[in-house]
Amino acid sequence: MRKHYLTKVFEPSSVAIVGASEREGSVGGQILRNMRESGFAGHIYPVNPKHDQVQGLPAYPTLADIDHPLDLVVIAIPATAIPAVMRQCGDLEVGAVIVLSAGFAEIGKNGKSLQNEIVDIARTYDIPLVGPNCLGVIRPRVGLNATFAKSRIESGHVALVAQSGAFCTALLDWAEAEGFGFSA
Repeated sequence: MRKHYLTKVFEPSSVAIVGASEREGSVGGQILRNMRESGFAGHIYPVNPKHDQVQGLPAYPTLADIDHPLDLVVIAIPATAIPAVMRQCGDLEVGAVIVLSAGFAEIGKNGKSLQNEIVDIARTYDIPLVGPNCLGVIRPRVGLNATFAKSRIESGHVALVAQSGAFCTALLDWAEAEGFGFSA
């Protein structure tokens, strides 16, 4: 039976984080921290050309330097650098991409053009794309927390999909305090 096209988003066995960082308060740093603390059992690959190691894991200068198939790439770098990374994802036959970075349609005409470019790249390479300018994806059952939210989420039976990251983070904070869990 053929797998669903979003399987690599919700059940990856390997995740690369482009923009992973040691810096406290950085989006890339929080994503890597969340992935490690959520109990993800797969491979985690920090991508940062300025470091040999990030948060105790070997770091890679680019996605092409990772000698392992990548199911999911989470991107948290400046918007203008993302088209090149998206093309690299296509060339590497990455399973799916989440773009957390802002600086797209929400900032006007230039951002909208940049957003159209990354969507076109995703379509050209047939890459499922979540984002841009999003909170990310959480799947507690598989230890996936590819977000910059600081809440710790338990596994449950209710899925949450929302357009507003602020709404999601408020609900995640409430869920953590109340012990409420989510499936995704």
